[in-house]
Amino acid sequence: MIRSLFCSLALALPGVAQAPVPQPPPAPVATPAPLAKPRVQLLTSYGPVVVELEAELAPKTVANFLQYVQDGHYKGTIFHRVIDGFMIQGGGLLEDLTEKPGRAAILNEAPQTFKAGLKNTRGTLAMARTGSPHSASSQFFINVVDNPRLDHRDMTDDNFGYCVFGRVVSGMEAVDKIAKVKTEWRRGTSDVPQFPVRLKDAVLLPPQ
Repeated sequence: MIRSLFCSLALALPGVAQAPVPQPPPAPVATPAPLAKPRVQLLTSYGPVVVELEAELAPKTVANFLQYVQDGHYKGTIFHRVIDGFMIQGGGLLEDLTEKPGRAAILNEAPQTFKAGLKNTRGTLAMARTGSPHSASSQFFINVVDNPRLDHRDMTDDNFGYCVFGRVVSGMEAVDKIAKVKTEWRRGTSDVPQFPVRLKDAVLLPPQ
């Protein structure tokens, strides 16, 4: 009887709180390393120029440019439009000023790249196009001065802007030399260098 009462009382007593078992701290969330920015060396007749591309900010534009590089499209083209105090343009014409066949035009990513801080400043690489915002294909230009009027301002055709997708990281002195060459009007095209400024090749460099 006493034993049964003792057991009943023991069962009625509240359970004794146990100290919590310490838990290991949560594993830190790994922050992905930033992707290496592709670099392309432009082998010009005035020296090498290395450009670094913003693949995360302008994915379609960079993919298009790299495809042209890998296809060997730029080999043998020229910088056919050179304006000192503005920019140098190339990547689409041969020495006789005939256009090298390219792929279809791409989407103009200027609104998103401008928002991300890519502007047409000295040394930046941008896509050349016609008056139609989404007409860029293979041709590109390098700004030799700040050109804010080429930046995206709104979604109209006149103010859509020119998509910046990279920058010169070495060889700007070659760009400046090209910008100073004498030009002329030839075959219905203005600002053509009197003597060809050749783009001998464009080569994708190994990741750093």
